[in-house]
Amino acid sequence: MAEYRLGVDIGGTFTDIVLLGDDGALFNKKILSTPDDYSRAIEDGVRELLETTGITAAEIGEFAHGTTVATNAIIERKGVQVALITTDGFRDVLEIARFRAPRLYDVGFRKPEPLVERRLRFTVPERITAAGMVDKPLDEEAMVAIAARCADVNAVAICFLNAYVDPRHEERAAAILQEHLPGIPVTRSSELVPQIQEYERTSTAVVNAYIRPVIERYAARLEERLAGIGITAPVNIMQSNGGVLPAKVAAQKPIFIIESGPAAGVVGAQRLGEKLDIPDCIVFDMGGTTAKASIVADGTFAMAPETEVGGDAALGHRMTQGGGYVVQAPTIDIAEVGAGGGSIAWIDSGGGIQVGPHSAGAAPGPVCYGQGGTEATVTDANLLLGYLNPDALVGGELSLDWEGAEKAVTALGDALCQTLTDTAYGIHLIANARMMRALSAVSSERGLDPARFPLLAFGGNGGVHVCNLAEALGSKRVLVPPAAGLFSAVGLLFAETEHQCIRAYYNAFDELDLADCNAAFAALTDEAEGLVATDGYGPGQRRIACSAELKYVGQNTALPLPVPALPLDASGLADLAEAFAVAHEATFGYRSDGESVQFVSLKAVGRGASDAPRIPDSIALKRDTPPPAAARKAYFGPDHGWIETAVVPRASLEGSPQAGPLIVEEYDCTTVVRPGWTATLDGWSNIVIERTD
Repeated sequence: MAEYRLGVDIGGTFTDIVLLGDDGALFNKKILSTPDDYSRAIEDGVRELLETTGITAAEIGEFAHGTTVATNAIIERKGVQVALITTDGFRDVLEIARFRAPRLYDVGFRKPEPLVERRLRFTVPERITAAGMVDKPLDEEAMVAIAARCADVNAVAICFLNAYVDPRHEERAAAILQEHLPGIPVTRSSELVPQIQEYERTSTAVVNAYIRPVIERYAARLEERLAGIGITAPVNIMQSNGGVLPAKVAAQKPIFIIESGPAAGVVGAQRLGEKLDIPDCIVFDMGGTTAKASIVADGTFAMAPETEVGGDAALGHRMTQGGGYVVQAPTIDIAEVGAGGGSIAWIDSGGGIQVGPHSAGAAPGPVCYGQGGTEATVTDANLLLGYLNPDALVGGELSLDWEGAEKAVTALGDALCQTLTDTAYGIHLIANARMMRALSAVSSERGLDPARFPLLAFGGNGGVHVCNLAEALGSKRVLVPPAAGLFSAVGLLFAETEHQCIRAYYNAFDELDLADCNAAFAALTDEAEGLVATDGYGPGQRRIACSAELKYVGQNTALPLPVPALPLDASGLADLAEAFAVAHEATFGYRSDGESVQFVSLKAVGRGASDAPRIPDSIALKRDTPPPAAARKAYFGPDHGWIETAVVPRASLEGSPQAGPLIVEEYDCTTVVRPGWTATLDGWSNIVIERTD
């Protein structure tokens, strides 16, 4: 019996579903997301895909999922009521935070309200010193009294001052809570992120507690729906760092899946780059709600030790902080802006057009979807410019309302005294300008020349805008992978199971006990190995990688670095110090060789590698779609005007490069090849677009 892997990625507008066979056969399905219950769209879409392909539920051996449920719960403030218990004197650490703001001179900026209201923030007498000595025992009577006041909450977070050194007080406090509040989930900071920095640890524990019941309910409901279809394969959820976790583990520690969906696309791009020997690329993902960018350099994607969620759209720059809730979880460094196909165009107080960050989402969606939307969006503009099929999208399954889109964009144009074409093209260009902020944040703002990186573009709208963006960046090569509109779902299937084990280790190199350090690494390695073994991976399938967070003594910000050779000796320690200096200079622009380096934390990552390759030698799309129209007029700006443009399927690009303008129309996405560019297919069915002028 053939075996298939099922990948499902939830986006703000569409839910993407793919089935990948051992032979590289790929079946796909796009369906509008159901924000009231995201699992409903998954069930409906999977049922339809199985029915149309004839594949049975018994043939599905793996299920990988990328979800925005955790992020949305925070952004929309739809988590549960949480209580926070902390050390005496630290009740307001969430309010004080870090005195940072994302916009330095914006006097109107206000931090988001804490996820725990003040009446539910409790303090208890206790104190463990930074050296791990008990200075003041935990007041257990006070804990019992606090438990009585938490009877109406749905979750509790515990974060004591120095619990990262010694967790005994947090463990005892959690035991008291569980005795008096059975069934209420308790998040301990020392179990979740045993690291220094009380605000960051508190924020992380609170975010985890706030969304944990939401994700636990969602994961249980999803597994029930899949079981109803007959799918019994284990459910894995993509983490923010690019690995996958069993759903039950992810539900208990949802901070690790906050950037689940965006991470999958970057993982897919990095694995595809490995396969095609393309070690460097800028990853560009434009969906219905946001556009995201990341960079793969020397075959690896950049990682950030923490992220912020729930505030302004992130520009993916670790220097821009203070706009959201801090989460200390390793995250693929992704820049994100509110500019997607569903982003709403509007007129600001100065009389100019703006695009986003507000989106029409899946409901009601762009005006042209005919679902009740009334405000013009980027998709409506692209339809009127001739880039999108004027009759339908997703293989004819979603009919389009041309007249509605025309009416909405015309209303904007009339307010600006502009023609319909100029207004639509203006929306298109302003969306591009917003997306350039993300692309610049991961390239030129980090000292990298974007012109030397090809762009790998995907998402339902990525191919429509990518040539414009490549021209602005100076890049001369673009790749659009097969199933580009669902590529994040495909990327889910290339990821490996991954468990992270972390331990605080606050020791300077010049005072380091190497035997103690190596013993700490050995304990973490054993823990990671055991977690991977519980997932069913044999000894030959387990891979353990160790790393550490390092900083200069007295510095606040730490950088993560791999520790390739263990046990460490004096020579290895010196090599690690030099690697840190190089990384510090690359990140911050300088190195301080006269300063001592110190460990902040140690980490072991356990990965489970199956015997079968995660990425096939080639992809064969298996979907019958109506043939596209032979040609239609499309607008390419005032320099080119309206041009009768050939509309072709992907398969027609085999052989010699074809000169633009071209529109490549597929079930899941559209790719616009501008004048001055050529397009062809490579051996992996990627559309390779190259500039000729």
